[in-house]
Amino acid sequence: MIERITSGGPWEDKIGYSRAVLAGDHAFVSGCTATVDGEVVHVGDPYQQTRTAIEIALWSLERLGLGREHVVRTRLYVTDAAFSGDVGRAHAEFFREVRPATSMLVVAGLIDPRQLVEIEIDAYRGAS
Repeated sequence: MIERITSGGPWEDKIGYSRAVLAGDHAFVSGCTATVDGEVVHVGDPYQQTRTAIEIALWSLERLGLGREHVVRTRLYVTDAAFSGDVGRAHAEFFREVRPATSMLVVAGLIDPRQLVEIEIDAYRGAS
């Protein structure tokens, strides 16, 4: 069984994707940014943008019946390597105890130049 959820984000219909998909015991959260109600928030602040993106991703998982303890992988895309400390600090505040497999990659840019970080999350709800 596959369950898909949307968040009403501005690009979901335009591009044709779901905010998150649950396929059996595996959940996949699409890239989340600090975009709230169609507007980028915390412009210029990679730490707060990371917190907002993670909160959106975790909200998506909660709608599928999963929590942060189910997170097995995160991918963090940053537009400047200088943001790695702030992004890593925000990530640790949510996942220090969970310790998912994680990658942080520097990218040339995101869909809106005010976005400094994008985060993807994979989770697993099966038996540990």
